[in-house]
Amino acid sequence: MIRTLLAAAALSAAPLLAIAQTTSPAEVIAAERAFAADGFANGVKASFLRHMTDDALLFAPGPVNAKAFFEGRPDSKVQIKWWPIFAGIARSGDLGFTTGPAEYDGKRGGHYFTVWARQADGAWKWVYDGGPRATSVGQPGPESEPVALAMAVGGAGSAEKAFAQVQAAEAALAKAALTDSKAAFLAVLAKEARLTSSKAPLPATPEAVAAELDTRAKAISFAQKGGSASRAGDLAWTWGDADWTSADGKPAKGHYVRIWQTRPEGWRLVYDQILPA
Repeated sequence: MIRTLLAAAALSAAPLLAIAQTTSPAEVIAAERAFAADGFANGVKASFLRHMTDDALLFAPGPVNAKAFFEGRPDSKVQIKWWPIFAGIARSGDLGFTTGPAEYDGKRGGHYFTVWARQADGAWKWVYDGGPRATSVGQPGPESEPVALAMAVGGAGSAEKAFAQVQAAEAALAKAALTDSKAAFLAVLAKEARLTSSKAPLPATPEAVAAELDTRAKAISFAQKGGSASRAGDLAWTWGDADWTSADGKPAKGHYVRIWQTRPEGWRLVYDQILPA
């Protein structure tokens, strides 16, 4: 996937501007809803395999190839329903994300989070799918209108340049989080950001995000492992390992997934999740 995006980065800025004028988060919202409808009608296994890339990632509990994981498992008998309430897309229309509540046999559970990448044939397929623990009880229903993240005004101009910048931002965040994780995140979070790791409802305001940060360990060790950027260089997703000490003093491990968006003041986090292993 990264090689595909880097090859596409050779396109000129003029086509990118034309794409941006017709691109909308509605595209990934529609892709997610089609994915969910397929899963509800035809089963989770068939739907997940149909809508993922061959190199798609999930955590089970460590990072695994999603295609191999689902091909080796029987279909779930649980009927799962999910829908987007927050979504965003790159100006170049090749990378996006959605997140929202999930129901299992009609009962609210946690949330899902999906990273989407447009394929060579124009279809959207997911490259990462994972469910944060945040409860979906009390969250907006399937008929609600998702909150759409405003697209970035500019960009780094290429996927390669953007991802190098994001890796630098990741390294700076990781260094700061070793001593004060809350301050480290507050320094790079966008005002629209969603951030989750506990079972509390997905926060949708800066005040709720700050409260969610208080549930995390003061010191967290992060190690970035992968991800990719849009060819406009305005949106990127990253994933990696997380280590911390739990409230009872025991070592804890997990994984994180993030969405970064470029702003006039630099790269800012618009989504962050930590999944305990």
